[in-house]
Amino acid sequence: MVRAWYMDSSDTDQREPHMLDPPVFLKLDELYKKTGVEYFTFNADSWETDEGYANLKKNRGYSYEDVCEISKETLPDYDNRLLAFFTEHIHSDEEIRFVVKGSGYFDVRDIDDKWIRVEVVKDDLIIVPAGIYHRFTLDTSNYIKVKRIFVGEPVWTPLNRPGAEGHLARKQYLQTMAALNS
Repeated sequence: MVRAWYMDSSDTDQREPHMLDPPVFLKLDELYKKTGVEYFTFNADSWETDEGYANLKKNRGYSYEDVCEISKETLPDYDNRLLAFFTEHIHSDEEIRFVVKGSGYFDVRDIDDKWIRVEVVKDDLIIVPAGIYHRFTLDTSNYIKVKRIFVGEPVWTPLNRPGAEGHLARKQYLQTMAALNS
């Protein structure tokens, strides 16, 4: 089950939990209201026959998926790729990740521009909305294997902060969040 909390401002190892002291956790409905991030859970060992997983893909128009395995042994140019994943950015499309093995963190900015860390583990499916500032890192296990899911052919073009404020996806995200919180 996913856990989410507000982060401290420490610049120590990005793979550490970085919880406030005392920790400030968010419930799933709070996470959604403050960020638009959606969460689902499916059995990673039997997703092929899971009706809920199939329905999610069908209802949201997800038509392409692949697998990404992140570890020193499996990802070429590991150190530089991890730095790129951890650079704050947005995308023009949703980022959908289904964890089939391992664990990691998605950091997302809330409506007040504060960092929330979302821990993902096996069986978690997270949908990071288009236009939200976010980043990804492994945790101290240094391993994750995810199904990446897309609408149509994959588009994975990060638009780094600063510089993405005027992008259409960012503007639409801010409008959606304003409506959600009005």
